[in-house]
Amino acid sequence: MHFRSNTMAKSQKSGSNVAARNRKARHNYFIESTLEAGLVLFGTEVKSLRNGRSSIQESYASEQEGELYLVNSYIPSYDAGADLQHEPRRPRKILLHKKEMNRLVDNVSREGMAIVPLSLYFNSRGIAKVELGLAKGKRKYEKRASLKEREWKRTQNRLLRGKI
Repeated sequence: MHFRSNTMAKSQKSGSNVAARNRKARHNYFIESTLEAGLVLFGTEVKSLRNGRSSIQESYASEQEGELYLVNSYIPSYDAGADLQHEPRRPRKILLHKKEMNRLVDNVSREGMAIVPLSLYFNSRGIAKVELGLAKGKRKYEKRASLKEREWKRTQNRLLRGKI
């Protein structure tokens, strides 16, 4: 009988644990800091996340009644869920320590920043987590400058690869 070690099993699973990624967030915002938080989800939502067809492109976090909620995230209904279906775009409660939540809410209200989800994934224990970013919006000329800088770095790498 052969047993696999946990390290081997984790390395095989590491690429497939991301359920949704907000790729435009780093283009549209300067990310000041990131934070991992839990989510309150129904069973059908977890099953649907594991299928990997969810989206957090247009979602954001906002404070309502002293709690933080992930608003406008899309988790499609689970086909095999029968009668127990969830609403695809319902606000989902974000689980954070009070001190962390207060820090985020203070930054948003004081400095004109936003709380943007960067990715939605399953950790090593199989629990759904969301990576939140404290973000400040980019202006159009800043987006162009960062795009130009990224293109220049690509060209540099291409030239260096060709010479070596």
